[in-house]
Amino acid sequence: MRKAKGFTLIELLVVISVVALLVALLLPALQRARKQAMAVVCQAHLKQWGTILALYTEDSRGRLPIGSPSTALWFFRGSWLPEGDPNRPPIYHKLTTKSISCCPAAIRVRDDLGLGRSALAVGSRGEFWGVWQRPGSTFRAWEIASPTPRFRGSYGFNGMLNQSGRLGHDDVDTNIARGRANRPVILDCGSWSGRHANDLGPPWFEDHGRPQEFCINRHNGFINGLFLDWSVRKIGLKELWTLKWDDRSDTAGPWTKAGGVQPDDWPHWIRGFKDY
Repeated sequence: MRKAKGFTLIELLVVISVVALLVALLLPALQRARKQAMAVVCQAHLKQWGTILALYTEDSRGRLPIGSPSTALWFFRGSWLPEGDPNRPPIYHKLTTKSISCCPAAIRVRDDLGLGRSALAVGSRGEFWGVWQRPGSTFRAWEIASPTPRFRGSYGFNGMLNQSGRLGHDDVDTNIARGRANRPVILDCGSWSGRHANDLGPPWFEDHGRPQEFCINRHNGFINGLFLDWSVRKIGLKELWTLKWDDRSDTAGPWTKAGGVQPDDWPHWIRGFKDY
């Protein structure tokens, strides 16, 4: 009888080793490609938000729907905001925004936190209308549980955009505002509305949140943002201190190269990112 041919144990081990080596070499490249693809989809979502905002401002004489956190919330929820809700504004875009409410890198909600209540509006009789919400993080979406239906998102409005040098809010006229390409409107964020102060430093611990809610490492040292000229681009985390968040923002403040910041001044988690 003829002896059957086959692989020896050594040959099988060699083949397995080669396959394992190829997987180890390709896996980081695949992960990078996946992250880059999510960043591209994220920017596409923000461009759609820019289109919605452009249409909205045309109907409201150049005014933005972000006078308070409550208006930021209803705008993100779109047609998911029920009739009769006190947060519903006079001008309503009636679009379904659920499909573009989340960055692909932050779709799931946090399961380590319970729901908290936020009062967002006051009724005609002085009663408070609020929402039950769960905050987000770098790679987790924020969630609104009540009023129903549930809604989640991972972008936030620049809550300082309508602020002037005095107390209160002054509407920004998008038709005549200066420096629109450097004035952020909607960005990657762990809440539906955030703030950033150029005179304050970054959080000392990653994913710390307030008071610099937009300083999150969601896209490998960057976040994505929509600006007042309706352009979308990635923003370096240290670049956040060079943007015009409100009329008083110093774009060459102490946390910029022009302002004299040193590499060792930054917390370890952000120190290695690009300087601006």
